[in-house]
Amino acid sequence: MLTYIIRRIFQTIPVMLGVTLAVFLMMHLIPGDAAKIMAGEHADEAQIEAMREKLGLNDPLHEQYISYVVNAVQGDLGTSIRTNRSVAEEIFTDRFWVTVQLAFIGTALAVLIGLIAGIISATRKYSFADVSLMIFALFGLSMPNFWLGIMLIYFFAVDLKMLPVAGWGTWEHMILPAITLGTGGAAIIARMTRSSMLEVINQDYIRTAYAKGVSDKLVIYKHALRNALIPVVTVVGLQFGGLLGGAVITETVFAINGLGRLIIDSIRAHDFPMVQGTILVCAVLFVFVNFLVDITYRIVNKRIDLN
Repeated sequence: MLTYIIRRIFQTIPVMLGVTLAVFLMMHLIPGDAAKIMAGEHADEAQIEAMREKLGLNDPLHEQYISYVVNAVQGDLGTSIRTNRSVAEEIFTDRFWVTVQLAFIGTALAVLIGLIAGIISATRKYSFADVSLMIFALFGLSMPNFWLGIMLIYFFAVDLKMLPVAGWGTWEHMILPAITLGTGGAAIIARMTRSSMLEVINQDYIRTAYAKGVSDKLVIYKHALRNALIPVVTVVGLQFGGLLGGAVITETVFAINGLGRLIIDSIRAHDFPMVQGTILVCAVLFVFVNFLVDITYRIVNKRIDLN
């Protein structure tokens, strides 16, 4: 296991270099002069030149990239043009943990509902419960997040006045955004769990366990579910990593000041250092979550050889 972890850490280095290169080139690929855009349309030549000097755009491209990587490794992601604050400070002080909480609660809800629905569907194949759950899963998968969020706000916040309309802070604020995020994820996990469970249940060792008189619960939860969880873990990891990247639509609908909304606000304000920094943080989080998923494979199923 330790050898595998060390090897995976080294494998992430070229991935992270590729991510930093892509994020760095964002500023150079935008149409027009980046310094002029960030200085504002009414800026004179002196202000534009000062902005170009501040961003280091007068240096050769390779020197700019090396400087960007060195600063990023040290935690310096630049200074926000809009707020004049450190990008790293604004991300990790004000926004990061909001998105982490939202992603964790939404994923936990999706896993809970999805696993239960998937197991019931797989163990009661073609029954009324199976068909009903898969219809609801299809509905949840097809439903746009923005529409679901607006409907939840209308019924539970505006009409019934049971929950807050928007914002973040208390557990009441977390309910509607978590349901909005978790619905689509629960549908995917339910369908994946059902498919994987049905494949495992038809294996010889499951039939042998039944023939030996092992109880249904022991067969399902100890033997079948553990082996069926591998593709489910992959889906959960990808979803959680994507949500850590900022649930842009959900955060916008519920006016949550997370990473997703920060990216949108920064793009509108032409605050490219903030956009670069936020996207880099999101990409690093996604790579880290995928790394954890690979480790989780061995924990879920000890027969998997990671060496």
